[in-house]
Order: sequence, then C-alpha cells, then structure tokens
Amino acid sequence: MLELNKVNFEDEVLKSEGLTFVDFWGDSCESCKALMPDIEALSEMYGDKIKFTKLNTTKARRVAISQRVLGLPTLLLYKDGSIIEEITKDQANKDHIETVIKKYL
Repeated sequence: MLELNKVNFEDEVLKSEGLTFVDFWGDSCESCKALMPDIEALSEMYGDKIKFTKLNTTKARRVAISQRVLGLPTLLLYKDGSIIEEITKDQANKDHIETVIKKYL
C-alpha cells in the first residue's frame, strides 16, 4: 500500500487515472488500526486493479479536511480523481468494503 502525505496526495489520488482506494486513519483511532490488516489483505487481492493507499490524518489533517473526512475510520474510493464511494464507521468492515470494490470492477 502506498503511504500518502500532504505532498503526494494530489498527484497520487486527485490526478490519478482509474480507481484509487484511500484509507484515512489516525494514530489514536483504534478501529482504524484493527481494520488495517483487512485493508492490506484486500490490497493483496485487488491491488492489480485498484491503487490502494493510506493517509495518516494525524500528520495530514488539512488534506483530510479538504476531502471532507470528519470522522474515522473513513475509506474513500476515487475514480479519475473524484470520490465515487464513501465508507465510514459501522460500514467499515472487510465484507462491506469488498462488496463496494467488486461493484466498480
């Protein structure tokens, strides 16, 4: 998974062609950390079709705010730089995330 930051976010996500999955997480978000192995497993399964990335909002708060990420965990799926799907809180589980991914493949 590609580690995003305030420097590379625009190029890697907003200017990227095709599908890009962004896992917005934070240092103090325990549910984010618990979800991370599932996201990495999905990245192994679908990484040839979707670019999987993650952004630590603790280090890039302005980027998160610019994407209207107000709570964690938040997972956004982009197509050609535009948000096409948002997964938050209770929906943030491996089965639901995989269902969303399959919808766009």
